[in-house]
Amino acid sequence: MHSLRVRTGVLGIALLAGALAPTAARAATAPSPTVEERRLDQAVPQEILRRSGFDGVAPRFARALGGAHSYAEARRIVVREGSALWRRAVDRAQGRGPLGGDLSRDDDRPLYWARLGMTRDVRTLEPGFGLSERQRAALLDVLERSSRGQTDIRYPGRHLRRILVTGFDPFTLDRDIRISNPSGASALALDGTVVRTSHGPARVETAVFPVRWDDFAAGTVERTLRSYLPKVDLFTTVSQGRVGRFDVERTNGAWRGGFPDNDDVSRTGTVPVADPASQPQWTTTTLPYAAIAAAGTGRFPVYDHTEVTEIPAGGAEAVVRADGPTAGSTARAGGGGDYLSNEIAYRATLLRDRLGLHGRLPGGHVHTPVLEFGAGNTTEVTDPQFVRNRVDIIDQVRAIVTVAADAGLRG
Repeated sequence: MHSLRVRTGVLGIALLAGALAPTAARAATAPSPTVEERRLDQAVPQEILRRSGFDGVAPRFARALGGAHSYAEARRIVVREGSALWRRAVDRAQGRGPLGGDLSRDDDRPLYWARLGMTRDVRTLEPGFGLSERQRAALLDVLERSSRGQTDIRYPGRHLRRILVTGFDPFTLDRDIRISNPSGASALALDGTVVRTSHGPARVETAVFPVRWDDFAAGTVERTLRSYLPKVDLFTTVSQGRVGRFDVERTNGAWRGGFPDNDDVSRTGTVPVADPASQPQWTTTTLPYAAIAAAGTGRFPVYDHTEVTEIPAGGAEAVVRADGPTAGSTARAGGGGDYLSNEIAYRATLLRDRLGLHGRLPGGHVHTPVLEFGAGNTTEVTDPQFVRNRVDIIDQVRAIVTVAADAGLRG
């Protein structure tokens, strides 16, 4: 990102060695951006930032961070600016404050690319006060959490029911860097809103998660959700799934299939969780899936999706089961597949069960339709059909959450 002339050969070699050694050492140890952060320099991300007014976020953050005189001061800046980015993205999505450009307010991509600009600034920061790798990792962690809404979950008052919804960043960006994720857009649109249910009003709080295997292995899902699940009345993790349909995933599997994440990292094997000795191969939804599938929530059909892939007990080959896993089988894909959407569903529902909430907390995973551009659009970052599809998906997520609350909450 980020000619010396001497009079004697011996002195020249000594001086040259002294001049170059520190530079070589700095070059070898200087932090470098991640694969995900390096995509930021491409034309499409820059256009998205410019057309949303978020192009000034990272430069302002870099100036503030560059003025820090201590780690403590840098941390305060990171906390403040990370939270401000989340609130700005939520406000934009919900019609508050300036539009900032001609991209529609429902667009989740400005948040994603602005955050990457900020994490790159922290990752490559070389301040005068000195910064250990442990301190840098702590700054990155607090920036990730604050800019994703994970530290902004609030349920004021006692008269409202409580619903928790999560979304994801865009992914498969090497296939098409223009991609938006309707689950992340839904999180921005629903955060802090109130839905009306037959049991009374319910406040929705949201957070967004990265598409990175190692963050999940480090416990980002459990750390975010653990303190809230005992306090909420319903939760659902949401991600982008199949073309033209919503799916309520009945069963989640303890298997990682290895598809590359946003850092081009692959991980294959059993989902790594605490206390693996008690880890089940499968977890199940407690969302009211039949009621959700039967309700008229929008223009996309909604399915109660029961299919899994398993290795049957005593078997060696993976087989697809249309009606869920058989006794004693080993997971190879949940209803939501073997990627991070299945994993967040598995982790969230396993946490629910380990907290003793299976019988009283409705929770599970919903897959949205794939967000598609208009016919023939292979280069533009947006178009009217693209916006309409995203808005319709957001509205249907809201309706599904409301139906789930109506059917799943106790009066």
